[in-house]
Amino acid sequence: MEFALSDEQRALQDAVRSYLRDRFGPTQVRAVFDDPAGDGDPSELWKAVGEQGWLAVLVPEDHDGMGLGLLDASVIARAFGAGTVPGPWLGTVLAAEAVRLAGSADQQKSWLPRLASGEVRGAVAIHRPGSSPTPDNPPATSSDGKLSGQLQLVEYAGVADVLVVAAPDGLYLVDPKSTGVALTQCEALDRTTRLFTVDLDGAAGEKLEGSSPEVLQDLIDRAAVLVANDLVGIARKALTETIEYDKTRMQFGKPVGSFQAIKHDLADLHVMVTMAEHAATYAAYAIDADRPDKAIAVSIAKSKAADTARKATSDMIQYHGGIGYTWEHDAHFYFKRAKRLEYAYGDAAQHRERIASALLDNAVEQGHLQTDGSEMSVG
Repeated sequence: MEFALSDEQRALQDAVRSYLRDRFGPTQVRAVFDDPAGDGDPSELWKAVGEQGWLAVLVPEDHDGMGLGLLDASVIARAFGAGTVPGPWLGTVLAAEAVRLAGSADQQKSWLPRLASGEVRGAVAIHRPGSSPTPDNPPATSSDGKLSGQLQLVEYAGVADVLVVAAPDGLYLVDPKSTGVALTQCEALDRTTRLFTVDLDGAAGEKLEGSSPEVLQDLIDRAAVLVANDLVGIARKALTETIEYDKTRMQFGKPVGSFQAIKHDLADLHVMVTMAEHAATYAAYAIDADRPDKAIAVSIAKSKAADTARKATSDMIQYHGGIGYTWEHDAHFYFKRAKRLEYAYGDAAQHRERIASALLDNAVEQGHLQTDGSEMSVG
């Protein structure tokens, strides 16, 4: 069976790419990058994101959303990666997913339409940076609905109207402007985003009533898939730009792209990017279809996407020669974004450990291994 995007998904992809090409290209991205004191959330871009329905893609239709799937959202994430697009799209989509998956009927009615339209912006702290991509190490603690703890590297907390925070007993909605919440902006290598440390000291939280470890794991996996698709969007764009440049960059009277060593390396990179694209697409589909291999698919996608984007963006700098190292060239946008996202919601090594653990657990369940890892005798 051939696996490919539907006509509707391709139309969505074309619409996002066309808008970004015509209205928010490298010049606009550079303006955000070169203004570290700004909030990193251009108003015209955010208005368009809301009007085009790109925030509503996962919100059910009865809450003014489009009622589509993670694969559709991944199409948008991939285009945003290719364009190194700034703004709180990811945090707002994930906040809506948290409410959709774990919120009560009243909570969904209150929040989902406003998140879908862009009336309110969201940010999430559902995973402690650097930890394994599981619910076992939430970033906050809770006591009688009061939250405490330091939330690190929270994207766009400075413009958010609501924070979704994970604690040991579930997910909470927190007003970032309320008592007990303090925000400190962090210096970021990648200025296509804005990162904050959020200190909670007895801050009031509204618990999402359907919270559970299973729901939190689902939310972390969905975040990892969207980040993986952002990464493969970066990787494909970096590869395409490198190939186009090396067709015209001359050395010894020939385009450098005609040299065998460069041709072979870029051909290998094309295969690597293509495989990462397929893995990221399948992971989104596996979650939408609730396939039994969805957890492994998520970790394959995130690990392959991280490795691929790192190589594609570093090769982009290398194969552009001296100009690739300059601030004036766009190559550093891709490299820095890829470096940041490489570690978001679990790095490649952590996801490979998760794959190995899942496969070993399955082998034990099937009776092929003892619990100590030794093979069982058969016959």
